[in-house]
Amino acid sequence: MSSFESRLKISSKDFEDTQNRLELCEKLGIKNIIVEPKDNIKRFSFKFRNRLENATSINIFYRINLKINDVEEFKKQMKNYNNFYDIISVESLNKDIQLRAARDSRVDIVSFSDQEILKALTPGVISLTKQNNSFIEFSLAPIMIQNKVSQSKSFRSLYRFIQLALKLKANYIISGNFNKLFDFRHPRALISICHTLLGMPFDLAKKAFTANPKLLIERTQKRHRNDFESGARIITGGI
Repeated sequence: MSSFESRLKISSKDFEDTQNRLELCEKLGIKNIIVEPKDNIKRFSFKFRNRLENATSINIFYRINLKINDVEEFKKQMKNYNNFYDIISVESLNKDIQLRAARDSRVDIVSFSDQEILKALTPGVISLTKQNNSFIEFSLAPIMIQNKVSQSKSFRSLYRFIQLALKLKANYIISGNFNKLFDFRHPRALISICHTLLGMPFDLAKKAFTANPKLLIERTQKRHRNDFESGARIITGGI
């Protein structure tokens, strides 16, 4: 099964940088990428999507990440994503918002990519995402930093919470979420890191980069089909 990078942040205003990232991913053998806007926009425009997809042979999928720590702001923001057909992830230090996101059928991912947020992961959030068939996200970016003390802390924290997720049979994905080009790695290397350094059984590590992102996309596509069949208006515009 072909591999995924589940979180590649790109700018709609700097296409040269975006193209460099796509070309590197092609050379690394990544077949599928879920891209996320760096810019403060709600979604990529159709025009940008067409340009992006014509620039690469990689299969491109789209996500939006909401960083929100206020409950009322969460309620307000989520109203913008009714009938939204891209992947929606929520990232928050607020445990109440994490629980709300895990219960909300519009939310596909509750992200714990940030190390401070990761420490707040609880069995309750995992249980709710399982009930809702949504996903927990981990990221390998924090273990690529140069500072050895911080890197060691990140390893321990990531190991602990990945093991918790596996024990509770969570729905999970693992993204690179890398910002610097020299941090990018071949998917086999990332699977090896998860297996040898983070204690994941090899088959489960592999699923984090292959089968599980595919299930995530199928979840989003099913929501889109259901909205279309019910006669809901599909929002397709962008900035």
